[in-house]
Amino acid sequence: MTDRQRPAVMTDVAKLAGVSHQTVSRVLNGSPQVRPETRERVLAAVAELGYRPNAMARGLVSRRSKVLGVVTFDTILYGPACMLLGIERAARAAGYGVGIVTLERVDRDGVLAAVHTLTDQGVDGVIVIAPQEAAATALHSLPTPLPAVVVEAGPEVGLPSVSVDQLEGSRLAVRHLLDLGHETVWHLAGPDGFWEARDRRAGWRRTLAAAGAPEPPVAVGDWSARSGYEAGRVLAENPDVTAVFVANDQMALGLLRAFAERGIRVPEQVSVVGFDDIPEAAYLTPALTTVRQDFDEVGRRSMRLLLRLLESADPNAEPAPVTPTLVVRESSTTPR
Repeated sequence: MTDRQRPAVMTDVAKLAGVSHQTVSRVLNGSPQVRPETRERVLAAVAELGYRPNAMARGLVSRRSKVLGVVTFDTILYGPACMLLGIERAARAAGYGVGIVTLERVDRDGVLAAVHTLTDQGVDGVIVIAPQEAAATALHSLPTPLPAVVVEAGPEVGLPSVSVDQLEGSRLAVRHLLDLGHETVWHLAGPDGFWEARDRRAGWRRTLAAAGAPEPPVAVGDWSARSGYEAGRVLAENPDVTAVFVANDQMALGLLRAFAERGIRVPEQVSVVGFDDIPEAAYLTPALTTVRQDFDEVGRRSMRLLLRLLESADPNAEPAPVTPTLVVRESSTTPR
């Protein structure tokens, strides 16, 4: 391999910039003890040579691996999959690699085994995507010295956490339908045991109570389009149903199919609002009104919080919940 073919190393940068190896190291580590003109020469040499600092070598100096661990559950679901992507993007932007362990079942032993796998790999800290209540007992048993951030867990977990304001998302959806003139809003909830399903149901209930609207019986699905279809077949037989808030867009998709088969026109006869704003939501028939979650922002806040923990900052200074937004499309309108 010729010099032109081999990757540039720090000594190459030092030679081109006309400085010492130690000066290059100070520049790359952000030391203020470097003159501006020297810093500019070093950075120009880095750019010209395409030099990339070796993360392992830097880790030997800082006693960090520059790798974070992520434990996640069932990435087939849109929400957890997008949260994982947002965390990975934020980690790369911060100069960290990511090691991922995906669990098929959620229990104490499974979560702890995943965390121990990551600690054996020398990660600096972990982010646990924990949308299920079953993860709570495991999270209390994490290795004490290990910095950890939990995403989408309930306050009962008692660990530094980042989440979307599910109560506000539900309020936006239900308030939208009530403001259109519907006397009440029916709810197709997510499965028991999920923090998000619990909070979205609570937000629906609180918003109805605040408006003095009656609270209809709750239908429950399992996040899948199939369960939304089955619930839709039941709701289609009830003439009192004029508006439905669905806990995620996949179930809303199945609900729309069931209504179409029964000849129920959306939104002319029944308005429907979903949750998540999946990429297909704008292309359903009709285009789905839904609540959008900013998963990239969840990733950024998770990363910032974990970095604060790594720097021994106040772990109680948690970021505020990420505020969702309502995206109004064609599936909701005033009742007949």
